[in-house]
Amino acid sequence: MDSFQIKTARRIALVSLALACISSPVAWWMEREHAEDAAVAMAIEESQRLLAQHPEAFSGDPRLMAGSGQKAAMALTGGLFDIAELYDRQGSKIAESSTTKGELIEGQVPSHGRPGYQSSFYESLELPGGAWALRIFVPLQGEQTPGVPDVRGYFEGVRVIPEWQRRQMLSGAMTSAMLVALAALLCGAVLYPVVVHLTAENRQKARDILRANISMMEALGRAIAKRDSDTGAHNYRVAWIASRIAERLGLKGEQMQALIVGSFLHDIGKIAIPDAVLLKPGKLTDEEFDLMRTHVHQGEEIIGSIEALGPASEVVCAHHEKWDGSGYPRGLKGVGIPLSARIFAVADVYDALSSRRPYKAPMAFDDVMAILQQGRGHHFDPGVMQVFEPMAFEIFQRLSAADETQCRQLLRTQLERYFQVAS
Repeated sequence: MDSFQIKTARRIALVSLALACISSPVAWWMEREHAEDAAVAMAIEESQRLLAQHPEAFSGDPRLMAGSGQKAAMALTGGLFDIAELYDRQGSKIAESSTTKGELIEGQVPSHGRPGYQSSFYESLELPGGAWALRIFVPLQGEQTPGVPDVRGYFEGVRVIPEWQRRQMLSGAMTSAMLVALAALLCGAVLYPVVVHLTAENRQKARDILRANISMMEALGRAIAKRDSDTGAHNYRVAWIASRIAERLGLKGEQMQALIVGSFLHDIGKIAIPDAVLLKPGKLTDEEFDLMRTHVHQGEEIIGSIEALGPASEVVCAHHEKWDGSGYPRGLKGVGIPLSARIFAVADVYDALSSRRPYKAPMAFDDVMAILQQGRGHHFDPGVMQVFEPMAFEIFQRLSAADETQCRQLLRTQLERYFQVAS
């Protein structure tokens, strides 16, 4: 499995775990609501049965109400309720009965005034010591007449939820959570190969597009080199040298990609310079030199018209700027010059001095470094020079005898690393 597949599997597992964590309290709440609703429904049913079995408890005759009411209250306790209280239609208490457990919590249950409600409701009570109780209020209805409520009395019961029921609720919640997690895992297992396959296809298409863009970059670089009476080796060398410096400076990702492309195409604007100026063997006149300088603006326009090459613009537009502000075309100074252009400036001048050109022989390494040192703080960023100096001789040894094919392979290694595209 590659890193993406591992990440996908982990995310599916994490989603399943998250769903389980979310569903557990939801399931617990639903189980609790179900238990409360069931207790209220049972209370209504039992109270209506009580009214049918003990009608004299609410007859209004004090002699019958006390005895019959107490029987009814006792019948309600010990099963569903731990405390049972009966009231007449005026809200006066008729009878009360409690289990042992009910007697222990009776003082913890909040008191209230005379009952006078018309519909059933309940309260959920968290009692000291962690006990959970339901207090249920039920009006005892007589014969139903539409629009005319006939409340014969009131029943109020308190039920302490037993530990076995709480464990049952927790078990139900855990079961629900596990079922949700299992369902998520099963869905993930079904979707996983589809996601991996589609991602692999997208990656392949992205690599194909990237290869096409790199091929276009190389074709443009060769066209530039041919117009400038040079081989393409210079473009490969400066792009490789710049990427090596950038590695030491911590550039990566899109920054590194932009630097490599920009370094390779730094002189793309020379395509628009007339041969009479570009290929002139002698010194250029002031007018010709001004025309030559326009290759930066020309390159900026060319790069700007090709979306795939857009990231290269910083190097193309600023590779002739100088640290002290004496460069062109904008006279940028210091850190106002993009870092990628400051890196490239060192790589470009180093390669121009140390390599063979049709019009000059390569300079000795020490002479090259002496000139670069003179430009430190003037032409070049001192920080970039500080990074380049320790690695300069190793670069010199790698490139001094390398032909264009070897230089191309050096850059290809960097392309594979930072563009993640196979050669």
